[in-house]
Amino acid sequence: MSKHSFLRLALAFTLLALIAGFFAWGGSAWLSLERIHQHLASWRALLDAHYFSGVLVYFTLYVLATALSLPGATLLTLLGGALFGLVAGTVIISLASTLGATLAFLSARYLLRASIERRFSKAMQTVNAGLAQEGRSYLFGLRLVPLFPFFVVNLVMGLTRMRVSTYAWVSQLAMLPATLVYVNAGQQLGSLHSLSGIVSPLMLLSFVLLAALPLSSSILLRRWRLRTRLAPWRKPASFDINLVVIGGGAAGLVASYIAAKAGARVALIEAKALGGDCLNTGCVPSKALIRSAKLAHEARHAADYGLSGNLHVPFRDVMARVKRIIARIEPHDSAARYTALGVECISGHARIISPWQVKVGERTLSTRAIIIATGAQPAIPAIDGLADCAPLTSDTLWSLTDLPEHLLVIGGGAIGCELSQAFARLGSKVTLLEAGTQLLPRDDNDAALAIQAALRADGVNVVCQASLLHFSCDAEGKMLRYSHQGQEQQLSFDQVLLATGRKPRLSGFGLEELGLLDEGKLTLDTALATRIPHIFACGDVAGPYQFTHMAAQQGWIAAVNALQGLRRFKADTSLVPVSVFTSPELARIGLTENEALAQGIAYETTRLDLAELDRAIADEANHGFIKVLTAKGSDRILGVSIVAERGADMLAEWTLAMKHNLGLKKVLATIHAYPTWMEGNKAVAGLWQQDHTPAWALGLARRFLQRARK
Repeated sequence: MSKHSFLRLALAFTLLALIAGFFAWGGSAWLSLERIHQHLASWRALLDAHYFSGVLVYFTLYVLATALSLPGATLLTLLGGALFGLVAGTVIISLASTLGATLAFLSARYLLRASIERRFSKAMQTVNAGLAQEGRSYLFGLRLVPLFPFFVVNLVMGLTRMRVSTYAWVSQLAMLPATLVYVNAGQQLGSLHSLSGIVSPLMLLSFVLLAALPLSSSILLRRWRLRTRLAPWRKPASFDINLVVIGGGAAGLVASYIAAKAGARVALIEAKALGGDCLNTGCVPSKALIRSAKLAHEARHAADYGLSGNLHVPFRDVMARVKRIIARIEPHDSAARYTALGVECISGHARIISPWQVKVGERTLSTRAIIIATGAQPAIPAIDGLADCAPLTSDTLWSLTDLPEHLLVIGGGAIGCELSQAFARLGSKVTLLEAGTQLLPRDDNDAALAIQAALRADGVNVVCQASLLHFSCDAEGKMLRYSHQGQEQQLSFDQVLLATGRKPRLSGFGLEELGLLDEGKLTLDTALATRIPHIFACGDVAGPYQFTHMAAQQGWIAAVNALQGLRRFKADTSLVPVSVFTSPELARIGLTENEALAQGIAYETTRLDLAELDRAIADEANHGFIKVLTAKGSDRILGVSIVAERGADMLAEWTLAMKHNLGLKKVLATIHAYPTWMEGNKAVAGLWQQDHTPAWALGLARRFLQRARK
């Protein structure tokens, strides 16, 4: 048993012993109006003789009663009024009740919060997010209205992430009105024979209205701030359209589609080609290139498949195929299709000139709501001499017609890893430089190392912890000076590809003038609304995940929220599937081990090596693993990481399971087709079951079967 576990157990035992002692020694019998009436005169006499000692004893008893959530706090408050009077009684009881409530709050936090957060992590994240915004108002309301038992408030709030100081001062302030009422009533304790008349219906209504004051004030303040923010612009009396969407990528297309299907009049404005980065420079062309590279790789290893022969790689034809694939998919995102759906597609650069007006070319559109879906662009690092080398990015790469002899890739994230391997398989010499200690820094080390090994097996020279110093480009060629493990080195190359991340497109759309940017960043709430509540943002420009599937989800949420004000849907980023399309693929959902450790979440790991998976063997791809993180002692899935040739496809089952709270037992109980890669998911669930079958149950089964043979 750890030290912390022992201390928790000791504290829990002490608290239970004190509570049991209170009832065993008849403490509840002393806290009655009849008993107080009997002894009030003698207690007043003792207080007159030993005032400060009496105050200390009363204060201590009140703190203990509140901290231990014992019954009788109301009677103790009345007694305080009878003994100390209105002013002194209010001060003493206010301090004692606040201290006791804070001790109960801290006890619940120390004993229970960690286990509650582990078991109900998603729910607690939602609760804490709400408290971060309106926590003081909520607590004030709960404290002020006597309908809510105070001991329940103490215990429940202790499970949250509210600061102790905030909890203490808000509690003291909110409990003060009720304290005054009961202390005042206590001054007439001699004539008081029932508690029912202390709080009248009218007084209770007053408390309710007072409790609503902070929340209503907060709402009114937000409306006043919004009105002040919108004051420089005049709101049109009517609108041309219901919704303007700026940006025709995945997020903008989905938002436009949803709005048009709902019957809204929608204008979609795009300065370049519809389909955005995903269709034209991102997902689609890169996956087409990766498929050609994979076939070239398999041809070089034809003997592994019982084949022989050579395959020539004409790079121009490969790039022509990429363009052909884009053209084949382009009608799905075309202006013709969306016009047929009822969307007005406008080509041009959009600029928001007021909260209700968008200008494109010479035309000004008035609209009830606006969605910003302007996407992201490659982030170019500031490195001396880089611009002279005409660097490629994931946007400009597709103009290549000749295969680079030596491609230098900067950045070991998903884009850098995918394209490094693809170009190496197509015949380039590739060097991949990463500033961090590993590739794919958001993934666990074992997964990143597996991808690094795969890249190196394909001939990629991977260098981590590389610090770039200076680029040069002259008649002799292109050169990079960089530092690795404290030693300066030089590297010659003929093309450099920057894969150093992407940043939101924010400039030139009028966002600065509207005050929507905070230190150059777009500020959004959980409903994807900006500081002006009828202007929304979604997709890569909104973040935090720059994935097409996340952009599509956000586009749906933004459109629904923009078209109606009855209910605001929240963007959920707790379960976002992540896939890196190297060979093998790396896919994950939920927590990684690094994240679980950082958050102090107790977990167990179940890992299946794919070396013996039948379908993987048949595909000559039996390498990689499936790693599942579960809550300690439970089959509840916290996260999954997969390194496998079909890892991205395999992840879908885990995403569904986690979304709908299906544990490993449910995965194991599901029939999976044979022979498929998905069988690996069931196999890892089976390993978990083996590890969690009690030894006594196995022993009992063996003895039963032995007897059955006799």
